[in-house]
Amino acid sequence: MKILITGVCGFVGSSLARIIKTRQPDWILSGIDNLSRPGSETNVRPLAGMGVTFRHGDIRQSSDLESFGEVDWLIDAAANPSVLAGVDGKTSSRQLVDNNLGGTVNLLEFCRSRQAGFILLSTSRVYSIPALVSIPLKSSAKAFEFDTVAPAPRGCSGLGVTESFSTQAPISLYGATKLASEALALEYHHAFNVPVWINRCGVLAGAGQFGHPAQGIFAYWLNAHKYRQPLKYIGFEGTGYQVRDVLHPEDLAELLFQQLAARNDKQKPRLVNVAGGTQNCMSLRQLTDWCDERFGVHPVQADLQPRPFDIPWMVLNSQLAAKEWGWQPKRSLISILEEIARHAEANPGWLELSKV
Repeated sequence: MKILITGVCGFVGSSLARIIKTRQPDWILSGIDNLSRPGSETNVRPLAGMGVTFRHGDIRQSSDLESFGEVDWLIDAAANPSVLAGVDGKTSSRQLVDNNLGGTVNLLEFCRSRQAGFILLSTSRVYSIPALVSIPLKSSAKAFEFDTVAPAPRGCSGLGVTESFSTQAPISLYGATKLASEALALEYHHAFNVPVWINRCGVLAGAGQFGHPAQGIFAYWLNAHKYRQPLKYIGFEGTGYQVRDVLHPEDLAELLFQQLAARNDKQKPRLVNVAGGTQNCMSLRQLTDWCDERFGVHPVQADLQPRPFDIPWMVLNSQLAAKEWGWQPKRSLISILEEIARHAEANPGWLELSKV
């Protein structure tokens, strides 16, 4: 099996490369990354040591892909993953669209020309923000919780948001680029018979994730708490009750192994949610309590000013993946937090290394 991973030096790309190479040492793995994210360069040497062929390049430039030969599958883990990208003044809207959508076009053309399969790692942020905000919630145990009494939007229950939930705008520029990438991938599947699997991922987290509040929130929070850097509960009356679910790359990889082996399966759904779900979700306030117990008490300030695109409760329902693929997450939330904590203790300069 020959696999090309884009964004191979990012947290998800490098994690998947290590997992695949460990499980299948005879498979031929290549990767491309533009190393634009601070800290990503630290993954180049370890991946090379495992036998992963690395090329410095940018998927926005189709010519940077020409040097790769035939591959069986391309796993797309390259994207600017911040929901604030394109509107926060740090990156332009054009850069975001060129990277996340223009890059997808180049990758799909690469797959079409080489008859390779395409696995797109998408996101929970393709779901409609107004619809997400309208989910009935109540406060319980220092977290927002689904209110089973009040009527809920279509595609949502106490088990989370399903694939049928609204994707109507606004979903953020970032979400729009990922939703458009999904649509293009499916069109290439139908028009050119490119094998395509699309995985809408919840929050991914684990040791070695580059901590940034707009991206790797769990890794950022643990590192900042451990080393007494300022932390804020933003919006939602400064309670920190906003909830996210968490998934480890090892669990994502378990589904990818099945998808890599199912090239010609026409019965499986092309698109599924892949997330930690209700059994692996936590609020920022609950995360702080965990950190207080693990590292000692560290006060968190309240910032009452809301931010655009923030949502109170984002938990994905992955029952379709369970039904069709027999997949469910195995790593517990606590085991993921402990893994990040140990990494933080062993790498005291981690936030500075990956500072944006």
